[in-house]
Parts: sequence; C-alpha cells; structure tokens
Amino acid sequence: MTLHGADGAGGADALLTVLELIARQAPPAHVEAVLDDARLAGLDGDGLVRLERAVELAGRVHAGRERDARREAALTTLTDTARDLTFSYDLDSLLRVITRRARRLLGLDLVYVTLRAPHGACYVHSTEGSRVGADRAGGPRLAPGLKIVEGYGLGGAVQLHGEPVWTPDYLADERFAPSGSLDAGVHAPAFDEAAEAALRAEGVHAMMAAPLRSGDTVIGALHGADRRVRDHTPEEVGLLAALADLAALAVDKAGLLDRTRAEVSELERDSSRVRTSLTRMRHVSETHGRIMNLVLSGGDLCNVAKAAADALDATVTIRDPGGRCLATAGDIPDLDEEAVAKASLDAHARRRPVLADDDTWVAPVIAGSEDLGGLVVRAASGLTGEDERLLELAAQAVAFLLLMRRSTAVAEGPVRDELLDDLIADPPHAPQQIAQRTRRLGVDLRKPHVLVVARPEGGEQGRAVVWASSYAYRLSGLKTVQGGCIVLLLPGIDASAAAKAVAAELSPLLGHPVSVAAAGPGWSPDGVGRMYQEAGRCLDAMSALGGTGSAASVQDLGFLGLLLSDDHDVEGFVESAIGPVLDYDAERFTDLTRTLEAYFASGGSPTNAAEALHVHPNTVSRRLERIGELLGPEWQKPGQVLEVQLALRLQRTREVLAQGRAAADPSRPQPPQDRTP
Repeated sequence: MTLHGADGAGGADALLTVLELIARQAPPAHVEAVLDDARLAGLDGDGLVRLERAVELAGRVHAGRERDARREAALTTLTDTARDLTFSYDLDSLLRVITRRARRLLGLDLVYVTLRAPHGACYVHSTEGSRVGADRAGGPRLAPGLKIVEGYGLGGAVQLHGEPVWTPDYLADERFAPSGSLDAGVHAPAFDEAAEAALRAEGVHAMMAAPLRSGDTVIGALHGADRRVRDHTPEEVGLLAALADLAALAVDKAGLLDRTRAEVSELERDSSRVRTSLTRMRHVSETHGRIMNLVLSGGDLCNVAKAAADALDATVTIRDPGGRCLATAGDIPDLDEEAVAKASLDAHARRRPVLADDDTWVAPVIAGSEDLGGLVVRAASGLTGEDERLLELAAQAVAFLLLMRRSTAVAEGPVRDELLDDLIADPPHAPQQIAQRTRRLGVDLRKPHVLVVARPEGGEQGRAVVWASSYAYRLSGLKTVQGGCIVLLLPGIDASAAAKAVAAELSPLLGHPVSVAAAGPGWSPDGVGRMYQEAGRCLDAMSALGGTGSAASVQDLGFLGLLLSDDHDVEGFVESAIGPVLDYDAERFTDLTRTLEAYFASGGSPTNAAEALHVHPNTVSRRLERIGELLGPEWQKPGQVLEVQLALRLQRTREVLAQGRAAADPSRPQPPQDRTP
C-alpha cells in the first residue's frame, strides 16, 4: 500500500508538471525530461503508462501549436504579399516579392517563375536562390530569359492539368523522363536539354509547381525546389498554390497596366494628331483666306504663286493648258517634263493633285469641265493631307483669278477694240483723244510695243477671239479683229518672239494651224498704223512663200523684210546679215569682209579668191572658217548666201556714198578708210 501510494503521488506530480509545461508552451524536450526523471525515480505500472500518455498528448498539442503558428505565418505572409502587390506596378518587382516570400516561408532552396510566351513556349522570368552561374563551357543556367520547351517538366504537367504537381526527387522521377507518362500513356512529357542541364547544375531534387491562372487559362507556373530528397506536405503545396494565385494577379495587374498605358499613349497620340490636324486646318483656312484676298484685291498670278509657295514651303509654278509658265515662285531644277505631263493628265482626270515623282506634285486648274492649266509644286519635305487640300484651294484661287481676268477682258473688250481700231485707222484719229483713251485703259504707248497679226487657218474664229481678249488683258495690251485676223498690240521689243509666243499658245488651243506675223517695236501711238501695215504685208509674203501656219516678223524675212518695211532699215539689215564680220574686222583690223567679196566674185573658189587677194589659198580657207564661226554653219546655204551678198553690196554702196558726201563737204567727218591691202 505504501508503494502504491508513493507511486500514485509521484505519478500525479509528474502529470501536474507536464500540464504546467504545456501551459508555459515549453519545448517538447522539457516534457520528455519529466518522463525520463519519472522512470529514474522508479515510477512504473499504471502511473508510468498515464505519464507516457500525457507526454504523447503534450507532443500532439505542441505539434498542433506549431501547425497553427505556421498557418498564421503563412496567412501573414500572404497578407503582406497581397498588400505589397498594391504598392508596385512593375511586373519584375512584383514577381521578385513573391519568389522571395515563397522561398522564406516554405524554407525552399530555389524558387522561380515561368511564363508562357505568345508563341506557346515558356521562359524563366524571375528566380530566387539560384547559385549557379554560366559554366566554363558557357552552358545554360537557370536565370531570367531561359527558354523552356512547351510541355517540359513540372511546368508542362501544370500546363496540362491546371493543378499543382510535386515530386520528392525530380531528376529520378520517371514520370518526367521523355519516355514517362503522367496520364497512363496519354501524355509523353517533352524534353528540354538546356533546362534539364540548368536544373542538374542547380542540384535540385524535391520540386513542386503550382499554376498561374488568368481566368481559365494557365499563363505560367510558380516552382519551388530543394537540393535534397523530401516529401512536400499538403500545407506546403497549398501555400505555394496560394502564392501562385497572387503571382497570377500580379501578372494580370501588370498586363492591365500595360494595356492601360498603351491605351493612354494611343489616346495622347490621337489627341496630338487631332491638335495637329486642327492647327493645320486652321493654317489651311487662313492661307486660303489670304490667297483669296489677294485675288479679290487685284493681285496677279505671281502674288498668288508666292503666297502658295510660302504656305507650302515649296516652289510653285503656274502653267497654262499648253504647259507654258504663266507665273512662278522659285525655280524647279531637273524637272522631269514627261512625268509632269503624265501627272497633269491624271490630275485633270481625277480632279485632284497627283504626285509626279518623289517630291513634285501637279494640281489641276479647272473651271467646270474647262482646263485652265495646272500648278507644278516641288516640296522638299513632302506634302501632308492638309497640304494637299491647301494645294487644291490654291488651284481653285488661280482658276478664279483666270476667270476674273477673262470676264474683265470680255467686259472691256469693245472699248479696247475700238481704241486699237482707231490706232490702226488710216487716217489716224486725233492724237490728243487717243492719248486720253489709252491713259484711261492703263495702256502706255510711250513704252516699246509690237504689233501681231494672227490668222487662224480654218475652224471657228470665236474661241480664238475669246482667247485673244484674255491674252491681251493678261499682257496689258490691246486686241481687235480686222478682216478675219486677230490684231494684238503688246508690250515688248522683240516682234519675232511675240509672234512665236502667240502661235505657240493659240495653235494648240484651236487644234489647227495659225499664221502669225509681227512688226515693231514702236514707241508712240503714231507708229501703230505703220506697224499694222508692215505686219499685214509680212503675213501676205509668208502666204506667198508657202509659210502658212508659221510665225515670223518683218526682221525674220531678211531682205524681203527690208522691202516690206516702210522705213527700209538698210543699216539694220546689214547688221543682221554680216554685222559680226564687220565688228570683227573693226576690232582686229582683219580683212574678212574683203575676203567675202573676193570669194563671191570668184564664184565661190578659195583658190581664185586667193589669187585676187594676193594671199595663199590656206589663208583664204582659214578666213572662211572664221567667217563660218561668226555667221553660223549655214551661212553658205542659198537663202543666207543671198542675204550676205546683198548686205555686202549695200555696205559697199553706203561706204561709196559716204565718201562722196565727205569729198563734197570737207567739214563732214571722214568715213573709215578701206583697210584692204
């Protein structure tokens, strides 16, 4: 009884001690020490059994408390991780937080995240705990950027099943070998030599992986690995899965942010484009207003061309339907006329500007279905859509200005026609009244002017008359119609150029030949009638010579022009025929004029001419070559030879007459002496 009593008291004390240790949350070793002490004290029987049971229960309590502590730590970690995910918007930073927390919380040696690429393969995005760099042979390492074949390893299994997968020893697990199967032969895992080598270099054994889901789609996997063989508890796998869900949220958040930023950037670009477009449209409107103000205030084509060139930062040329330049703002070098002509046809067909080459545009100038010409524009920096619209508006302004000119010319036509009729009338009207009328119409006949007579050779005359009114108004001249011919009085000093310009513009417009003759220049109203008579005789002479459809002036007809002219300008004829030879002799004291006379007198024989001049035939040949350089390569053709011979005769006659007058009147200046040896 005594022993039993003693045993009972000792066992009770030991049980009480165990309870106190449990209450103090003492380590399990302290509880085990109580059991050891009781055995040393001789406790046995039922008391020892009860004490052993109490120690076992204390161990369970301690294990449960540890599990609760781990759960609390896991929940705290998940909470902290979720809170951290709200602080950063950078995907790299977010995934680094998750891998770092997963490694510390689960006590893992290595944690990494793989994400799916757009083309289906995977790649390592973030790692934590990797200890292997590139080996000496430059082998692969488990680092961000490592590409992994789709379907390889635990990540491939996670991708297939959408559930966590784990293994105590990955490298020895036949399920993940290329010949293995996770689905009873249905799935044969892929093999990635580089990824396999990287895992072996890291020395991993135990591994687990959890999916990163975005909706119903697996977008990657969170991997955890140890460098030893061990089993993972369900709590560890569940915690890794929870962290994987947070990682998926981070990826979605970063993707949403990227999309939002992209949309914001696109909105900003759209806003910038709209602002730029509005600015350009305002610029187009203001420029069009300036150009139209120029037109309405009486500006000419040159002003319009310059305004358009300034607005487009380009060179602008305004052309008529025949391609001739009416006005320009700058020069366009190396212009491909063939490409411009083709683009002009396209532009008029499409009724909008057309690109002729890399930097040259052609815009049609049209009024209804009528072709009034075109704008040729070269912009070094190209044209925007708003620039093209501005080019169209500039072309419309040019068309409006041309129509205004035509209307003004038609409105003033009868008055201007009457003035020119009176100027060419025989006898002429009172000079004082003529002067007053010319001033009212803005015509200054004290400046040089030429008279042009154009005779359309067939076809309707109406279009030619309308064109002549516009042409005369454009050049500040006068126009009338006499005997079926159009008569133009135009500013200028070159009658031949004026005749050719009229023919070049009028013939294509009518579609049939036009004969054009011109005379002048004149410097007073009194000479207009005389120029009209000369131009008429020139036109008749052209018809008699078979020159219908051509253009010429009195000067162009050579000695015939001398005969047709009222003033018989002998000096002008001689100058035009042999003037270069006379000037050469006067400047260098040579004998080219005498050589010409001897050459013609000998019937065109250089040898006979040399005998007459008492020089070597080679000398005559060299002089003839020099004459050819002065008079042109065709100077010995029949037409020019005749004029040269006539000019020589006239020059010799003038010299003889001058010497005779000098002999009769010694006070007169002596003429130049003949320098012929």
